[in-house]
Amino acid sequence: MISTNDFKTGMTIEVDGEVYTVVYFQHVKPGKGAAFVRSKLKNIRTEATIDKTFRAGEKVGRAHVDRREMQYLYRSGEYMVFMDTETFDQINFPIEKLGDVVRFLKENMMIYVMEYEGDVIGIELPNFVELAIMETEPGIRGDTVSGATKRAVLETGAEVQVPLFVEVGDTIRVDTRSGEYMERV
Repeated sequence: MISTNDFKTGMTIEVDGEVYTVVYFQHVKPGKGAAFVRSKLKNIRTEATIDKTFRAGEKVGRAHVDRREMQYLYRSGEYMVFMDTETFDQINFPIEKLGDVVRFLKENMMIYVMEYEGDVIGIELPNFVELAIMETEPGIRGDTVSGATKRAVLETGAEVQVPLFVEVGDTIRVDTRSGEYMERV
């Protein structure tokens, strides 16, 4: 058990029988009344985000989520196949349980598989991935409006907004947490 006063971003906790990651927390000490902790929690299994308020010093269960580095191999029907690079064990994971991260998965990419009590509950991508642009409109010479963007399709099939100077064949860095263009590589 840990105290809500010890919350840190990224910590995994158990609340009402579900496993959550702390996305945001704030200690609030009003002028009148007891202190409390306002938090935003993300359910690891469903990816749903909830807002929850705890009394300051309240105890919650700590969830021990194991992270194993694995390699994404390929897609097989309704499953994604991952391999442990140390033991060469392969696991099949249903695509519908992966959610939005599928659009940034590239073959042979190293990722982390998260396990809780022996069950695989999800995967964690690196914060940034480098992907090639397969399709986008050409930039128009003289179109220099600050902050203007256009749609681009990446090699994984994901669509992102990119600046006008980015062209087909360029490799860009994308933030997997927000799905936003970061820079041209």
